[in-house]
Amino acid sequence: MTGSEPAVHGIDTTKPHPARVYDWFLGGKDNYPVDEELARRITAIDGGAPRAARANRAFMRRATHRLAKETGIRQFLDIGTGIPTEPNLHQIAQSTAPDARVVYVDNDPIVLAHAGALLRGTPEGVTEYLQADAREPRTILEQASRVLDFGRPVALSLIALLHFVADDDGAHDLVATLVDALAPGSCLVLSALTADFDPGNVQRGVRDYRAGGVTLVARSHAEFSAFFKGLDLLPPGVVPVTDWHPEEAPDGTDPVSLYGAVGRKAAA
Repeated sequence: MTGSEPAVHGIDTTKPHPARVYDWFLGGKDNYPVDEELARRITAIDGGAPRAARANRAFMRRATHRLAKETGIRQFLDIGTGIPTEPNLHQIAQSTAPDARVVYVDNDPIVLAHAGALLRGTPEGVTEYLQADAREPRTILEQASRVLDFGRPVALSLIALLHFVADDDGAHDLVATLVDALAPGSCLVLSALTADFDPGNVQRGVRDYRAGGVTLVARSHAEFSAFFKGLDLLPPGVVPVTDWHPEEAPDGTDPVSLYGAVGRKAAA
């Protein structure tokens, strides 16, 4: 989709959308001129933005693979799914555990338009997509419970999502509500923007996003770590996404302006 085709019903093509900007960074075609314009402005400020997007996807893949392989988790809830980019989370999880059950959640109509690509899972497993707003966690939990058993461990992924939700808009309540509903042994997988490594460029990027009508928040190490309150961080803790098990990162380990971490919910 380049913007010359008719707009998919419900998609606002007059202002940039984070999922479509991210798609452009990843080399996708499901974006419009307004998204490309913002993405190019960000890239002009920070030429590493596309690499950061790729590093973020690689972190998701590594974390999902490790959880499926090493923890025995067979249920995955991915909120803020974004436009499908292979390999998707369910492909990673089900390649290790064919019986894995995966629920994707997003509120962008363009993701809904491509949801079919998210539903091609293994015969043994289950893959579903929910159209819902991340800021309504109770609605998500209610709908996801039709597929997932919240009495058993779940891997909850919020990948590159929370930097679009300010603290004043309930970012911490959102995470706490979701984590509280998870059984012991569940894991929280997070990645989010930080200005700790390149404050000037990141803050300019934040201003450009805001000028385009998109909230963007860059959090410090301590602010990011606060989302894991009450959870046990898995090694290596809160690090740049490229430093999370870098032995499995084929795209290099130069730091990017994204923190990543995985936390486990212990028994009460």
